[in-house]
Amino acid sequence: MARDAVPNVVLTGFMGTGKSTVGRLIARELGWAFVDTDDVIEERHGPIPKIFMERSEVAFRKLEHEVAVEFAKREQHVIATGGRMLLDPSNAQTLQATGQIFCLAASAEEIVSRLRPDLQSRPRPLLAGGDLSVQVAQLLAERAVGYGQFEQVPTDGREPQDIAADIIGRLEV
Repeated sequence: MARDAVPNVVLTGFMGTGKSTVGRLIARELGWAFVDTDDVIEERHGPIPKIFMERSEVAFRKLEHEVAVEFAKREQHVIATGGRMLLDPSNAQTLQATGQIFCLAASAEEIVSRLRPDLQSRPRPLLAGGDLSVQVAQLLAERAVGYGQFEQVPTDGREPQDIAADIIGRLEV
């Protein structure tokens, strides 16, 4: 399959691994559109913490699935997904049908250092309360098998441009 024939590039992985930053760089390099599924949900339904609080996590996951179905129908998109979105087999199958999926990976320590400065301005419902390092390590452990099913792209100590170039070089040809 030529790069032009790869319908979409899909990025998954834990929060703070660089999906949006790297995704924008890939989209720019390929001349494709970029979409962050969390941003789409927030634009249409309001802040994610508010959705969790007022409607429930189940309602949020339903919105994620609707967005997965919508963007799987498009081509030449780089799609950055929410950190848990592709752990739902239905969402993974939906997006994998028209996209090559990459999982951005980082150590718990790296994720904590990336997230800590932004938590005041961008709350993360799954990290509310408690020790951030413990919560990140626990969630990473819970998600390890799910993330492990996708092609891994390490991000620790790497510049976003290098990660984007790595992914572009891995596109199926």
